Amino acid sequence: MMVGAALVNNVILARFLGLCSFMGVTTRIDTAAGMGLATTFVITVSSMADWAVQRWLLDAYGLGFLRTVTFILVIASAVQFTEMTVKKVSPALFQMLGIYLPLITTNCAVLGVALLLVEGRMGFIGATLFAFASSLGYSLVMVIFAGLRERLALAQVPRLFAGPPIGFIVASLLAMAFMGFSGISTN
Repeated sequence: MMVGAALVNNVILARFLGLCSFMGVTTRIDTAAGMGLATTFVITVSSMADWAVQRWLLDAYGLGFLRTVTFILVIASAVQFTEMTVKKVSPALFQMLGIYLPLITTNCAVLGVALLLVEGRMGFIGATLFAFASSLGYSLVMVIFAGLRERLALAQVPRLFAGPPIGFIVASLLAMAFMGFSGISTN
């Protein structure tokens, strides 16, 4: 399950969630790693809380129609905590991440993982492991792509492909490479 969540069904490359931070923060490895760690924390913690809210509040009282709003409130709280912690622990990383750190709240990968947990009807431990594995896959792809983009910055790319076009081409090649993991048993 964890290998499947991290590699085979990667939230960025297979589910196409979190593409804004994928393209925006991956110009340097250190920034991508910092964003990956922050997002890993937020996805894991908010998914645990979202699981509890879904099970003991929304399902128990028939309030399923409030799922998206409730999950976003939980995610926003986790992001605020993460933002305050990063600002205190590493002001340099806080400056490098800039606007992307508070935008984790609207990162569709975070909400997407929480909604996948509801759809999968997982238990608490399974949901936590799935969320953690999904977020590790997110972080892995962010760091790999940042490394590739750093290499591309040193390469002579034809002017027609310079900037975002070569980034999208490399992202598609990375997605195809990750498709190779689909032969791995994910049970």
